[in-house]
Amino acid sequence: MNKNVIITGGAGYIGSHVCKALAQNDFIPICFDNLSQGHEWAVKWGPLEIGDILDSKQLDRLFHEYTPCAVIHLAGFTSVGESIANPIKFYQNNVVGTLALLDKMKTFGVNKLIFSSSCATYGTPVKIPIDESHTQDPINPYGSTKLIIEKILRDFSEAYDIRSVSLRYFNAAGADPEGVIGECHDPETHLIPLILQTAAGLHPQIEIYGNDYDTPDGTCIRDYIHVTDLADAHIKSLLYLLHSGETTAFNIGNETGISVMEILQKAEKITGENIEYKIVARRPGDAPCLIADSKKIKKELGWKAKYSKLHDILSSAWKWQFKHN
Repeated sequence: MNKNVIITGGAGYIGSHVCKALAQNDFIPICFDNLSQGHEWAVKWGPLEIGDILDSKQLDRLFHEYTPCAVIHLAGFTSVGESIANPIKFYQNNVVGTLALLDKMKTFGVNKLIFSSSCATYGTPVKIPIDESHTQDPINPYGSTKLIIEKILRDFSEAYDIRSVSLRYFNAAGADPEGVIGECHDPETHLIPLILQTAAGLHPQIEIYGNDYDTPDGTCIRDYIHVTDLADAHIKSLLYLLHSGETTAFNIGNETGISVMEILQKAEKITGENIEYKIVARRPGDAPCLIADSKKIKKELGWKAKYSKLHDILSSAWKWQFKHN
């Protein structure tokens, strides 16, 4: 069997960890990335093809040259705040770009896709924890693009037998346990790296968006999943599709809710630093609490988190932060 797997966005934070996991499982990750958010230094386990999913000729060349057995699709814009301020950018890249990719898959006879979806498709939850049957009602354009793509994938499965797994990520965090790759965005918008950068002296303080939510300490609660465990979910999903699995969706989370203030306090213990913070206004589009029910992927694919403790997540991220700076 051809072991080539095209991974769009493979030079990014999650994508690079997925590439490493693919190589460890004897696949050849073909990283396709325009490097608008990814990094050339993060591509270590297969070839880097620089290109954009909206460029038809580049996609033709990519599929013709590598004849992949499957595609893992992570090329998308992800900032909730930016999606509210500039929705056209998100609909153009995330939705139109995915359609362009699917069209090439159809043309070249590639019928297996793993899609990086999001818990943002659920919107404000009506029950906690959230399982896959929960109503999907996004409260920001980013979540809406992910939901639209999930619907497109279901239609393509029915019409063209392009089978897919949509992985609804909760909050990816941490870094490669060996310290080879980690989280690096410019500008950085994610909570944990911002907290750790503040601990490292790169920022005078961290801004906390709201402390008046209906949660025990007033700050938002999220479910943090180690990026290496998230990468393993992609491998499990790929093997599922290669063994004739049908189109479906899975939540990927630790089934544990942790507040912003709890993250900050734990980070102070791990780094040994006093981390200054400032409470500012809530961000539009933020749900108060998001916690996964991940029983479905555990039962159907045998997936299990190996780095489920907050200490493991923060320690690996701090190790990477210290090395990277």
